[in-house]
Amino acid sequence: MQTSAGGGATLPGPEMVSAPGTSEQVAEAFAHCEQLAKTHYENFSVGTRLIPRELRRHFYSVYAFCRGVDDLGDEAAGDRLELLSEWERQLGLCYDGTPAHPFFLALQDTIMRFDIPREPFDRLIEANRRDQHLLKHPDYAELLDYCDHSANPVGHLVLYMFGYRDPALRALADSTCTALQLANFWQDVYRDFEMGRVYLPADEMDRFGVTEEMIEQRSATPEFRRLMRFQVDRTRELFIKGYELVQSVDGAARIDIALFTGGGLTVLRAIEKLDYDVLAKRPQVSKFTKLNLLISAYTRSRLGMQPLPPRLFRPAGR
Repeated sequence: MQTSAGGGATLPGPEMVSAPGTSEQVAEAFAHCEQLAKTHYENFSVGTRLIPRELRRHFYSVYAFCRGVDDLGDEAAGDRLELLSEWERQLGLCYDGTPAHPFFLALQDTIMRFDIPREPFDRLIEANRRDQHLLKHPDYAELLDYCDHSANPVGHLVLYMFGYRDPALRALADSTCTALQLANFWQDVYRDFEMGRVYLPADEMDRFGVTEEMIEQRSATPEFRRLMRFQVDRTRELFIKGYELVQSVDGAARIDIALFTGGGLTVLRAIEKLDYDVLAKRPQVSKFTKLNLLISAYTRSRLGMQPLPPRLFRPAGR
């Protein structure tokens, strides 16, 4: 179901509730968030099995917010900026009022439970506002600033829910989250291009002799492969830098963060195994590989070892 936001525009998710706030309505709101997470993102569903049961519903509510704002920024019909403003208004009611949208009714409970500041949510909304006009990135610094809005806030939210509030840990999470975002960009160069978006920094494309015409023609020239190798190597260094976070947290948080890191590194290895030709074929990580990552991270952690094997931090075939 979709929810009216005025002017004929609709928000993703179930219908607004007319008199929100009862315990039954909050429980139903969390159920909607859980259903969304389990039916739209299999990695999230697998990863949450290791999260203590009492925390899972809060991860679902944060996922529903993130998924919803991304859907508005990427897929919504109508005035996307208007819809994002309504999403922002519902967020504001979490901090000063009572939201009517079920996703936010659940999120308000999560925010109060973990004393989560508004800033990371606002940055995610701002990232999707930028998506409406920022389709290309002039340089790496600007791309990193975009990731600081589109990806890094998620790491902060995860840390808050696991009970970690140290700014130094958030800085490490930034490295991991930025690396995850970049790995996704390099995996989807052609798919993003079809949507009118180019995340490869323009000045680096020029430096390596890569043009948009090459991407359009799906021509993985030697120049394009060298550019992708440069991006993959740099992104791996971010994963290595952020991995210190795994050594700084305990329990389910440690395994959860290790899993996300392992998944991102596996994407980079998949790109390398294609000899950096992400134009002819999208690099994929199989369900079997994902399951092996889960088992390995859990087993190695229980044995007192680093959750991820050292080979994942080395380039494939090098």
